[in-house]
Amino acid sequence: MSNIVLQVEDLHTSFFTRAGEVKAVDGVSFFVREGETFGIVGESGCGKSVTGLSILRLLPEPSGQVTKGKIILEGKNLLELSKKTMRAYRGKMISMILQDPMTSLNPVYTIGDQISESVRLHQDLPENMVEGEVISALRLLRIPDPEVRTREYPFQLSGGMRQRVVGAIAMSCRPRLLIADEPTTALDATIQAQYLALFEDIQVKTNVAIIFITHDFGVISRICDRVGVMYAGKILETAPTRDIFKAPKHPYTAALISSVPQLDKKDEKLFSIEGQPPSLLHLPPGCRFQPRCTVAMDICKEQEPPEVKLDENHSVSCWRVK
Repeated sequence: MSNIVLQVEDLHTSFFTRAGEVKAVDGVSFFVREGETFGIVGESGCGKSVTGLSILRLLPEPSGQVTKGKIILEGKNLLELSKKTMRAYRGKMISMILQDPMTSLNPVYTIGDQISESVRLHQDLPENMVEGEVISALRLLRIPDPEVRTREYPFQLSGGMRQRVVGAIAMSCRPRLLIADEPTTALDATIQAQYLALFEDIQVKTNVAIIFITHDFGVISRICDRVGVMYAGKILETAPTRDIFKAPKHPYTAALISSVPQLDKKDEKLFSIEGQPPSLLHLPPGCRFQPRCTVAMDICKEQEPPEVKLDENHSVSCWRVK
């Protein structure tokens, strides 16, 4: 757990539109160790997925640009690599599971064809060994009858099975880092639990570092070792998952956790955070959460809080924490 696979330092990603500059990611820093799952949690539109796409350098060009920062994968700054070299890194060193398997899979190609494409591109194998690697990837994701599945099309599989196929494509070349962008959103509770257990099993077998992007704190508690709470393009609090749930330090973190329904409580009304996240085109002065914060002070409305390190693993950006 001591080897750092990915180090993100002061990452800034903007989208340049006719209306102005949208600062989707604004000074984000974190790291992920080998064999560790780091969760990024927050409301929709806070910059979670853009952070993942920035790491892969898959931003829509020319509007989307990383304007500042470093993305260091095992000693290499990905932002300094040529486009050709970066293409070689994607799939082999770093992979991503996208949210919707129906849009990730091509309906006119078989499952075997879609997985073998990555194997052929990144592994120097003779053709007669490619099918074996495809079947191995399907088995890693616990897909039954992999020899049969390779000849089937996406429409012949259930939603949960398609999601596993997307995972098989991502893991086919045994990457060092896997980014999972809300992979359980379309799954029901039973299949979701199985899928999360599958992630843990894959990590034990491969020691892959995982960035798990979600808006669900229940999923965070189930699978993540550490978590970064993101809001309006910034990470407001980073800590081990147990510490986040036991003693959240940022009001936004505490509010998100309070929003999770608890079966042992029979409250008449579920807790909700009043208001909406700010427009990234027109950010409020001071702390970005202060317009919705119930404990905001005058300084919160005037100055952006600095990051305070409470200990080696816990940091928070809030004027109430000193």
